[in-house]
Amino acid sequence: MPIPATMRYVDHGNGGGPEVLKVATREVPELGAGEVLIEVVAAGVNRPDCIQRSGRYPPPADASPHLGLEVAGRIVALGQGVTEWKIGEAVCALANGGGYADYAAAPAGQVLPVPAGLTMLQAAALPDT
Repeated sequence: MPIPATMRYVDHGNGGGPEVLKVATREVPELGAGEVLIEVVAAGVNRPDCIQRSGRYPPPADASPHLGLEVAGRIVALGQGVTEWKIGEAVCALANGGGYADYAAAPAGQVLPVPAGLTMLQAAALPDT
């Protein structure tokens, strides 16, 4: 299945309580060398996400400005130099932001296989929380 040009993501605007969250549309992340693109099935919710949502945590300059550090799903594309993963593998990952979306990029070294016996929902809580 081809990867679309745009996707849905959760926008937190300028920050605030949970009521600021809304679904918006943006481009699918472009992969850098050493990254994988994951079609997200589930995303974890952790304290850094909540602090960023509130507007009290600016992400690092090299990270996505969008919410979501933990994801689980299937790899749909490989960045240059990625040899340890294959398209279609079920994984969970610690993304550098942007996980509350249909697709998320993650450094290949921050990707883990979904452990046997865990659902994608359970696996999304592993990488950070």
